[in-house]
Amino acid sequence: MRNSRFSDEQMVKILREADAEPVTDVAKRQGVSEQTLYIWRKRFGKMEAADTKRLRQLESENLRLKKLLAERDLEVEVMKEINAKQW
Repeated sequence: MRNSRFSDEQMVKILREADAEPVTDVAKRQGVSEQTLYIWRKRFGKMEAADTKRLRQLESENLRLKKLLAERDLEVEVMKEINAKQW
């Protein structure tokens, strides 16, 4: 996925501007398309800038836990194969 030129916090701040002003004006001023603002709104909804930091932390923790689970499942499969060969 391509990196955005805006951070998540910046996107949320721009969305809060778009809540107060017409989307077309905010889009022109920020140099993004209106469609981009609607995509961001779909992704972030009514989040605040602090919420995006927490979301990023939760996503990284979720990724770490998924990796741990995959490693554990692999270990279980190996143990099953070893156990099956012993009998």
